[in-house]
Amino acid sequence: MNQTEFNRRQFVALLGASAAAAGLPSIARAQDALKLWAPGIAKVGAQDWTDMEAQSGISINAIAKSARADEAIQKMVVGDGNALYDAMTDNGGGMEDALASQGAIVELDTARIPNWANLLESYREGGKSADTIRHEGKVVAVPYISNADSLAFNHDEIGEELTSWEALFDSQFRGRAAMQNDFGPTLTNTAIYLKQSGKGDIDNPSDMSEDEVRQTCEFLIDLKKKGHFRTFWDGVQNGADLLSSEEVLVSSCWEVIQIFAARKNGQDIRYGSMKEGHQSWNNVVMLTRGGQERGMEDAFYNLANLYLDPWFGARTLAGLGFTPQMTGVDAYIEGNPDDFDAETKALLSERLSRKSERLANPGNAWQNVFPTNIRAYQDWWARVQAA
Repeated sequence: MNQTEFNRRQFVALLGASAAAAGLPSIARAQDALKLWAPGIAKVGAQDWTDMEAQSGISINAIAKSARADEAIQKMVVGDGNALYDAMTDNGGGMEDALASQGAIVELDTARIPNWANLLESYREGGKSADTIRHEGKVVAVPYISNADSLAFNHDEIGEELTSWEALFDSQFRGRAAMQNDFGPTLTNTAIYLKQSGKGDIDNPSDMSEDEVRQTCEFLIDLKKKGHFRTFWDGVQNGADLLSSEEVLVSSCWEVIQIFAARKNGQDIRYGSMKEGHQSWNNVVMLTRGGQERGMEDAFYNLANLYLDPWFGARTLAGLGFTPQMTGVDAYIEGNPDDFDAETKALLSERLSRKSERLANPGNAWQNVFPTNIRAYQDWWARVQAA
């Protein structure tokens, strides 16, 4: 891990917090279909997985994935996940270390992924994102999307560009502000603001000490008791509806939520670049131990290869606003005018420019689903929820 080494103490704490995680039923499937445990954001094209199947040349049996990292690790390490799934995606930074350290996923042979040559330079050995796909120096994952989470705001109503997290906590938006109902991104982005504004004594927003977690949560609890937050959103639809209905004017959220909210009623809902920094992250796909044992490696590598193809990168950028993980996307868009008209190309160019600006911010903190003091995060987050 690039934030903190995953260790047994963290694993025990994680299992203790998710001991009640429910199992998923067995899934009937064709024997040759790759059983992929993943969310809908891992596909582009058709509403189902048919376009992904056609492009990868394999059959895919996709099973909707849990939204929580602790439930996912419970399922894969002590549950029946390896019996059910050939491949899986993660829930954010550090999960590849947790799964690899427990033998739930296996090392990958990148020579079997022709499009590995397209991989962004930051993932090469020594790059700033290299650790996010490796465990103990061995490649165990292939990235398929990334981003830096920021602030969505209703420009029609606010009338100005917002460039600081200060706006999210400003009393002028009391009752019309929202944040995600997840301690990971919410505490990280809040800690970035407290650190950069000098309002908190924070060293590393992605891996805080118990006292730093306390500071961050007490800041949120004080605001919540004053009625500052309209709500803490759950899921893409909920987050988008809050913005499009104008129940909230400012919301920390994923870029896909801002895109969906803006599309719904044609409102000018924008996604800002915060001067203090953002939570940056990626999602990866991994081959499970069970998938390898069942001989599903060829199918996995075909899918992994597609995730590094500009065909996928251009479409995840256009449809969901996620950052492509490969080179060659600009050339692909330019070479396929039937799929990307002039208006779309201009939009994608602007979107990439803003992403580059956000990703280059020195105040960014990497997403960390397994912070060293995870118990403190969980306990203090429960207090935020109860306030």
